[in-house]
Amino acid sequence: MISSLEGNLLSLLPTMVEMEVGGVGYEVLIPLSTHDRLPQPPARVRLLTQLVVREDAHTLYGFATKDERDLFRLLINHVSGVGPKLALAILSGATIPHFRECVVNNDSAALSKIKGLGRKTAEKIILELRDKIGVSAVWEASAKPCSSTADSIANDAVLALIALGYKQSDALTAVRAAQRANPEVTLEELIRAALRML
Repeated sequence: MISSLEGNLLSLLPTMVEMEVGGVGYEVLIPLSTHDRLPQPPARVRLLTQLVVREDAHTLYGFATKDERDLFRLLINHVSGVGPKLALAILSGATIPHFRECVVNNDSAALSKIKGLGRKTAEKIILELRDKIGVSAVWEASAKPCSSTADSIANDAVLALIALGYKQSDALTAVRAAQRANPEVTLEELIRAALRML
């Protein structure tokens, strides 16, 4: 497995780079999000990579960040019908936080605005990735300083409901609805109100 490449950037196109590593030239396909982070050649760069082996080709895909590569792997390994080409299009058409938000909120309409991604495929992505992306998004949110006490209480309530066995997306929907009904609610009251909705 080739997990990363570090070397000289010889050429940079919106969807592909050519790199020289130890005297060997590599063509690496990239999303637009990675293209935007790379310097103009000549430059020394490091890309995280994923090698995809097919009967007729060995193709390297490159990413500027671990989050990009992790999402690419999630898409090609866990969503039937999504191959590397469509996974790159998704990474090119949406930021990772926006993609996670769409999945968590069941927003197939927003996802299907990505070029090359139809409504049915967007719904399939949400169905198959919702819990994987959702829990990590809540954990991420709870690890960051929250913008307000209300945000902190909401994150704690969602994590508590997940611990009780509820799906993250259902927990998030119920907590948001309960918090809209009573913005000054305490954590315990919020969990109780969300449980009544579930």
